[in-house]
Amino acid sequence: MARGLKVLSALDSAKTQYYHFKAIMIAGMGLFSDSYDLFSITLITKMLGRIYYSDSDEIHKVNPIVVSALVSVALLGTAIGQLVFGRLGDLKGRRHVYGIALLLMITSSLASGFSICTTKRACVFLSLAFFRFFLGLGIGGDYPLSSTIMSEFANKRTRGSFIAAVFSMQGFGILASATVTMVICSIFRRASKPASAYDVPPEADVAWRLILMIGSVPAALTYYWRMMMPETAR
Repeated sequence: MARGLKVLSALDSAKTQYYHFKAIMIAGMGLFSDSYDLFSITLITKMLGRIYYSDSDEIHKVNPIVVSALVSVALLGTAIGQLVFGRLGDLKGRRHVYGIALLLMITSSLASGFSICTTKRACVFLSLAFFRFFLGLGIGGDYPLSSTIMSEFANKRTRGSFIAAVFSMQGFGILASATVTMVICSIFRRASKPASAYDVPPEADVAWRLILMIGSVPAALTYYWRMMMPETAR
């Protein structure tokens, strides 16, 4: 007991060092990926409307119920993931569960891009919603574990600012989702050379899938470093 209190006291009084900033980057990239994955879907639905709803009465517009379902299913998974992974982190150790949540995020992001079917919109939307639910589970696990790990590694004086730095990466993730979408759309548009602004080239079906799959890249880049982090002492 006394030894444990000494360890906690040492962490609280430790000077700001390199490993603090390393922990910020590792945890922050998780939040970056979370916000990219959650917010990119609103831009993707605009593309899906152009691709799969060109024959509807409201041309190029996804049914609002479908949009709400695609957005909310990931948020439902996030809520469940926070409860499940948060509890597992207390029972099994945060580092181990942290890695599982990250792997779930990576595989679900990739799977979202491989949503089955290319012509039947009902099939596409159902498979996309299915994979986004599991993506939400991984994101839900990342939220509490990232904040908890950062708070437990930080010293008493800088704990608040370090946690704020981690969560500020959400804003960069949202910005990245918009930037990546614009860049990918611009590249595919120039490559396909449509006859008019209203034409939807077949390559557009690849573009939205690629945008979703890119969300797995920052998470995958930090997986090794997450597994190398020591278990928290608290």
